[in-house]
Order: sequence, then structure tokens, then C-alpha cells
Amino acid sequence: MESRRDIFQALADPTRRAIILLLAASTLTPNAIAANFDCSRQAISKHLQILQACELVQPETKGREISYQLNVDKMKELEAWLLQFKAIFQKRFSQLDTLLTTLKK
Repeated sequence: MESRRDIFQALADPTRRAIILLLAASTLTPNAIAANFDCSRQAISKHLQILQACELVQPETKGREISYQLNVDKMKELEAWLLQFKAIFQKRFSQLDTLLTTLKK
């Protein structure tokens, strides 16, 4: 299933990145998440909707209470995509290091 929102636009927001960090540590309710921020519960709910649309978080309903958890599979997918660039940059830094060593001699 394709995400309805751009995952990178979702991650561009510092509040949403902070929510992801909180959810990496444990499953939390929207109220528990909101307690960590200086914004309304409604604002946190909007951030959670965006993160859920990108499949970065998953809601879990227990009775009348909803908790959110990090979608580890989506994070792994994102990591795999980013690792491609890490390899490219490591190769370029290695080439630069070789060039600088040659120039020093």
C-alpha cells in the first residue's frame, strides 16, 4: 500500500521527529505524547495523523484508549534507502582522503 503523504515532508517537522523518538522508546497514548510538548493535544493528534498516513506509526486500540507505536518495518525500509547514500558518501570521502594524502606528499 502506498503512503498518501511524503515521508520526508513528515520527517521535516521537528515535532514529528521528536514524537518518533518518544515512540522508539515505548508505546504511548496521544495524551502521554502531548505531555512532552508545549502544544495542544489536537496539534499532537494532527502530527500523529500525518505520521500514520506515512506509515511511520501504528495505532493500537485497547478498549476506548488508543496508543501509538513506531512502525519498525517502515523505519527499516527508510534506513535501507538511506544506506545507499551512506555508501556513496563513504566512497567519496575515501577518494578525498586519498587525494589529500597524495597532495601532502
